[in-house]
Amino acid sequence: MRSNYYNDNFNTRNYSYMFNFEEEFEHSNTRVWMTENWTYGFLYCAIYMIVIFGGQHLMQNRPRFQLRGVLAVWNTMLACFSVMGACRTFPELYYVLKNYGIYHSICVPSFIMHDRVSGFWTWLFVLSKLPELGDTIFVVLRKQPLIFLHWYHHITVLLYSWFSYTEYTASARWFIVMNYCVHSIMYGYYALKCLGYNPPKNFAMLITSLQLTQMIVGCTVNIWAAQYLQDGHVDCHVSPTNVKVSIAMYFSYFVLFARFFYKAYMNPDPNWKKRQPESIPGNYRSQNGADKSKVQ
Repeated sequence: MRSNYYNDNFNTRNYSYMFNFEEEFEHSNTRVWMTENWTYGFLYCAIYMIVIFGGQHLMQNRPRFQLRGVLAVWNTMLACFSVMGACRTFPELYYVLKNYGIYHSICVPSFIMHDRVSGFWTWLFVLSKLPELGDTIFVVLRKQPLIFLHWYHHITVLLYSWFSYTEYTASARWFIVMNYCVHSIMYGYYALKCLGYNPPKNFAMLITSLQLTQMIVGCTVNIWAAQYLQDGHVDCHVSPTNVKVSIAMYFSYFVLFARFFYKAYMNPDPNWKKRQPESIPGNYRSQNGADKSKVQ
């Protein structure tokens, strides 16, 4: 059954149109580059920590920046990128689940090795975790509370994504599609707020709920992968180390997001909410970015 997959015209079966840059994508070249350079992620994270906490110190006695227009452009760009990424990776996951089942979706890295479109957008997904660190710059310059979940999430996702690409972790197709889809909604929401629109208040709770669901699915996929490895499926292309790191990361996210959800939406104590930024997990920027940007 799996051999039939490789005989498929995998570059066209899920897509009505392919861009030239997708057709020309060579996964082996990007893997070599990432294998040689993925550890630079630790350097970038160290610089990131110095910049954000040093920036907080420098901003202590300075008025906050508004940055409304820049923030709107930033969110719109990330929303468009995420929508495009979701549209180019989801069809591959759907096709595999429909025709080859759960095992293939978790253990066979065909989404990189045998699908140029999905492979290209997987590569961009991994690289995008570096510029996404720029989210925190807005938090610092606008003098909003920088909570642990924000910078912890950014750092660990970058390091894990870059490391997983070097291994061609097969289960990553799930994580990438989920992240693209959730970010499409989340960044779109932020962009609308910055542009002065007011989506329903329950939309913020919906986004946090989707993020919690993402963490639950992530843990479930890792449990499946661990079970396949334990059952002796040596061809399952997920390393034991990756499973351990990934499930620890997803479970920690779930705990932190669940705590935020309870405190933000279910906590009866109004004093806690007053001490928190009016934000939702992901960017943790103000939900009312367009309205809260004035210097206080």
